[in-house]
Amino acid sequence: MKSQYFKYIILGVSSLMITSCSDDFLDKSPTEFIGYEAATATTDNLMTSLNGIHRSLYVRYESQNESGLGGLMQQADIVGEDIVFPVTNGWFLTAYNWTGLNNENSQDVRMPYRTYYRIVRNANTIINATDAATGSEADKKIVKGQALLYRAFCHFQLVQIYGKRYVNGTENSQLGVPIILNISSESNPRSTVEEVYTQINKDLDEANTLLIGYVKPNNSHLNLKVAQGLKARVALVQGNWAIAADYASKAKTGLSLMTTTEYTAGFNDYTNREWMWGSHINEVQTEYFGNFGAYMSRNYSSTVIRTCPKAINSKLYATIPTTDVRSTIFSKTGAHPNITLVSTASKFPYTSQKFLAVSTGDSRCDIPYMRVAEMYLIEAEAKARLGSADANNILSTFLKSRNPSFTISTNVGQALIDEILLQRRIEFWGEGFRFFDIKRTNAPLDRTGANHDNAIINSVNNVPASDKRWQWLIPRAEINANPLIVQNEL
Repeated sequence: MKSQYFKYIILGVSSLMITSCSDDFLDKSPTEFIGYEAATATTDNLMTSLNGIHRSLYVRYESQNESGLGGLMQQADIVGEDIVFPVTNGWFLTAYNWTGLNNENSQDVRMPYRTYYRIVRNANTIINATDAATGSEADKKIVKGQALLYRAFCHFQLVQIYGKRYVNGTENSQLGVPIILNISSESNPRSTVEEVYTQINKDLDEANTLLIGYVKPNNSHLNLKVAQGLKARVALVQGNWAIAADYASKAKTGLSLMTTTEYTAGFNDYTNREWMWGSHINEVQTEYFGNFGAYMSRNYSSTVIRTCPKAINSKLYATIPTTDVRSTIFSKTGAHPNITLVSTASKFPYTSQKFLAVSTGDSRCDIPYMRVAEMYLIEAEAKARLGSADANNILSTFLKSRNPSFTISTNVGQALIDEILLQRRIEFWGEGFRFFDIKRTNAPLDRTGANHDNAIINSVNNVPASDKRWQWLIPRAEINANPLIVQNEL
């Protein structure tokens, strides 16, 4: 695929420490990396490249807020209705007010396209070299299985952003995104949405086989549970309810939900019992003002947090019972009496302390990509849509972990589905799900009656499900580089 974003490959150890801010971030001098043949010759070297992908999830690419998946998670929530900017903030403002989504030259459409396809290319380097590499069959399965998950995950994110929503039971012949399975420079057109999902599921199914028995060293690696969780996540978007329920159940079996005490600890430790996949930010690899914690925590002393701490939609907050632990990670008054804020921190109602950095002077905050809670809610929603009687029990088990006073829901049908969707909004606030949930359920954006400032959101209070902006524009740089790319509706 000829592309502005496909120039370079993670080849060796140097890729683990990349912090450059240009498109040429892998254009290092020859002494800083080893050649392709050496990098792919053995499973040990391929594992080094895989660790490079793990690291690339939280490096800073260009602008300060372009910190890998953490930045993309923020973007996907900020375009929704549940994160509120109490004052004007330059970072992510054009995503918040939707002006960047239909601007083919904007950072908002360029960042996800570039980031996800870079990961795809580096995953392909591993996938295509594994079978011929020197090493045990067990090691080949481990490295290839994880690379396949990265490729599937990135194509999944891309098709949701740039393609129209998947509709179960139809041909889904609408344009999706290019499917990239190798590292050549040939041009590739956009495949259909159906074709993209077919490839995603092919990769997921193979990974679900290859990773059987793999015991990962930590949660930055992807094991069978993560493979099952991604399969469930994709099936939910496709409306394949039975598959979604089955894989979500498999993924959560043997895993635990966190305690209420752990829930209020700051969502900053990837060893938390509930985390299935996440990134750990250590002192050597911190991005300082570019870290996830430099934007989404409440306690770090950055300009963006001191002046514009993130708040929850006031209408959503009002739905959380006071007996629910999740009500305690937001401050209705903005005072936050139980955490340390710098004296110059501005205070606004409904601000979040869900994410806490190491300290006011250290922005490090581990980043969650998948948690057990998601598996409970996927299984509950899928079974509710199937009309299964135990959907209420699954939801009840989950909610009792958050609210000991919760009594089992008596809702059925659409009322139960709506209750589960509400719980997803509360549970995953700030974790990058909201845009995708609105789009997959064919719902409109609705910010009315909440604490959004019309002057800041450019009066974008309602966006119908039929609006063309749900399909973000392909970056102009990509179209210029690849003449086979067809732009979304301008």
